[in-house]
Amino acid sequence: MFSLQTIFGKGDKFYGLLEQSAAVAHESAQALHGMTTQPDQAPLMAAFAATRAREKNLASQISEELINTFVTALDREDIEALNSALYKIPKTVEKFAERYAIVAERLTGVDFTQRATVLERSADVVVQMIGELRRGLHIDPVRKLQERLQTLESEGDRMLLAPYRTLYLEGADAMKAMLAKDLFELIEKAIDKCRDVGNIVYSIVLKNS
Repeated sequence: MFSLQTIFGKGDKFYGLLEQSAAVAHESAQALHGMTTQPDQAPLMAAFAATRAREKNLASQISEELINTFVTALDREDIEALNSALYKIPKTVEKFAERYAIVAERLTGVDFTQRATVLERSADVVVQMIGELRRGLHIDPVRKLQERLQTLESEGDRMLLAPYRTLYLEGADAMKAMLAKDLFELIEKAIDKCRDVGNIVYSIVLKNS
């Protein structure tokens, strides 16, 4: 198997920047999970703001390095695609956090924890998949992680149907149902963004196998 590492080595700066970006995405997912289980929102909103700022800074760094670097270990378009996809995870999570902080009192009894757990686990898989890029683009471990990510996405899709049935068919509060629907779909969108990152990593490995 052709390995880009044999040419560029393990020290390519883009590996480190992408790994940091994936770690920040995971931190944002952890903060979302905490927000759905803890009553005190103020520290968590500060955590969201901090992770979002770090992600913006990393995305800018990666873009700047692409301009200033002549040779890269991965194709430029692949780095750009990963940079964009990773950026969208905490961006989507922050949207959830902002809306949830405003309407949480109206959503008593609505459980977001299970979906938040799926998101957190998906973001953890993203961290592992980004880490595999540095290890030589081996197909087997990346395929297994991709399959795990697809399983988590399917689990999130199934979870999305149950609360809709309860809120719309059994509930009498239309506004509560609409607010909950918006937030459930934002978590689902964040899970989809994790899948997007996984698809890009998988395609990179296939291309270079």
